[in-house]
Amino acid sequence: MRLDVRTVRLRFAEPLRISRSVTHERDAVQLALRHDGLTGHGEAVSSGYLRLPAELIRRTLDGLRPGLERHPDPETALTELRLGAAPFEALPASVLAAVEAALLDLAGKRAGRPVHRLLGRPAPVAAATARTIGIEPPARAAAQAARLAAAGFAVLKLKAGAADPAEDLARVRAVRESAPGARLMLDPNGAWTPEQALRLLPAFAAAGIGAVEQPIAPGRPADLAAVAERSPVPVIADEDAVGYEDACRLAGQVHGVNLKLAQCGGVHQVLRIRAALQGSGTELMLGCLAASSLGIAPAVHLADLARWVDLDGHLLLAHDPWQGIGGADGTVRTADRAGLGVLPVAAAAVPAPAPAGPLPLPGEAR
Repeated sequence: MRLDVRTVRLRFAEPLRISRSVTHERDAVQLALRHDGLTGHGEAVSSGYLRLPAELIRRTLDGLRPGLERHPDPETALTELRLGAAPFEALPASVLAAVEAALLDLAGKRAGRPVHRLLGRPAPVAAATARTIGIEPPARAAAQAARLAAAGFAVLKLKAGAADPAEDLARVRAVRESAPGARLMLDPNGAWTPEQALRLLPAFAAAGIGAVEQPIAPGRPADLAAVAERSPVPVIADEDAVGYEDACRLAGQVHGVNLKLAQCGGVHQVLRIRAALQGSGTELMLGCLAASSLGIAPAVHLADLARWVDLDGHLLLAHDPWQGIGGADGTVRTADRAGLGVLPVAAAAVPAPAPAGPLPLPGEAR
């Protein structure tokens, strides 16, 4: 196998404001694994929050190249990746997920089967995805919600954590009025104290919120569990549920855990966590960072396993250089193609690759 890497810049259609930052763009490192005339693709996006600039991703992949290319085929490499064997054992989670995606894509193309079939699940996957609305003035958020509901979105996720919680509540009420049929989720990105969360959540529940992600700052799982116990709506751990150990620690303590492949390490880790959570009462949410359709595609092949799905990262972009998972109508779905099922947009429509160096990251949304 041969590994090739390039960096592209993904610009947002509109800046995304959350409680701790505003994001305008990010770099994506896209990898191509070539073997016997076929190519498997994967993507790792830069992240200031995860302290993972594009330059570090590229250096990591350069260091991985000899160990990866020594494998005779993607199937052998996948087996060793899932066992945590060299050279995969110390990779950052997002790089591991991207390499696994490329291997799955290549293995699926070699077998002539979509990735979900490689995973032992024969039916195509289609799932309603949430669509994120950032911290915006209520009238602007309401207009966005009306457009999204008209396009087919049945689930809207509202960011929260404004300096004045009354602004968040006004935004929720405005969205509820403009999209009365949509299910609403709230995501303060850890902006509240436990006391604030317990005081505020009843009002948000009365305004139509059906679930809340990470209402309090991460790092205090016992406090999150205490909030979940008294919350009028399901509490989903996000920043507190990065990987396998986090999820196991929270099993039975919260209503859900939001797994992002770029944080937990990929498809095999999601399946491992799901098995560990079974019977605990804690359910899965599948989330994502902002990424192209290539970066979102692996999670789409698992989307029917989750109670909550938030795979809209590609829909936030001004231009998506890949296509094949849908989503513009509120539903992400696997294509009837081998591998991940995504295809590059015509080369003439793809922006020129960004420089290999890292982006300046004054702030970043997740």
